[in-house]
Amino acid sequence: MEKNPVLEAIYSRRSIREYTDEPVEDQQVLEIIRAGMWAPSGLNNQPWRFAIVKEPGLKAKFEPLTKYSRIIKSAKVLLPVFIDKEAMYHPVKDHQAIGACLENMLLAAHSMGLGAVWLGEILKSDREIRNLLALGDHLELMAVIALGHPARRDQKSRRKDMDELIVFRG
Repeated sequence: MEKNPVLEAIYSRRSIREYTDEPVEDQQVLEIIRAGMWAPSGLNNQPWRFAIVKEPGLKAKFEPLTKYSRIIKSAKVLLPVFIDKEAMYHPVKDHQAIGACLENMLLAAHSMGLGAVWLGEILKSDREIRNLLALGDHLELMAVIALGHPARRDQKSRRKDMDELIVFRG
């Protein structure tokens, strides 16, 4: 089978938690968000909303809101991703759409040679983050993507055997 660049990106992407001091270009950030925007959503309602946090003083205020403060400190950009509760029409479908959006963003970052990680533990600080960004209650934090140039590229990962995960073949 010939090489497939999409599958290659999926199989080679890793969660990157350490970054260099090299800045991330604004155009790269916008392209990552654009990739997220192109995820599928039920009725094409596009329930995602994005924030871009680059300013060091503001970014530092995220550090005490998660046990992964070292990742926040190292990242050059934070991309909080929210669901707009006013745009939702079906909770399960809309939350699945946000997952697709986040994966598109992670793959886009990887395709540009950047590193990113999907932070979920920070969801416990939803209200604090919305307050920091002066955002209303109609938005709910779904994740924060930490982004930067990878400090290293030797991350390993493994997956369970496929036969362990397929529960039915007909």
